[in-house]
Amino acid sequence: MRNKENISNIILDAEEKALLESFENDEWQRIKNFEQEKHIAQVAVANYLKKDTRINIRISSSDLMRIKQKAAYEGLPYQTLYF
Repeated sequence: MRNKENISNIILDAEEKALLESFENDEWQRIKNFEQEKHIAQVAVANYLKKDTRINIRISSSDLMRIKQKAAYEGLPYQTLYF
């Protein structure tokens, strides 16, 4: 779990502050079937993030160059960058 030093500079809205306060006051309880729910969530995330479709598009060389520049600026592979 993160320590307070790492999250102390994050700006929270009123609802987020209330949630954090209730968590820090140990007002939360673990659900009875936690491991099962955790597994279901992990499977859902894995399925959501699975790359199963390939696409091909044609764009101009200048557009590709701009995409590559923007991706480099963002620190991403240009194939990953989207708008």
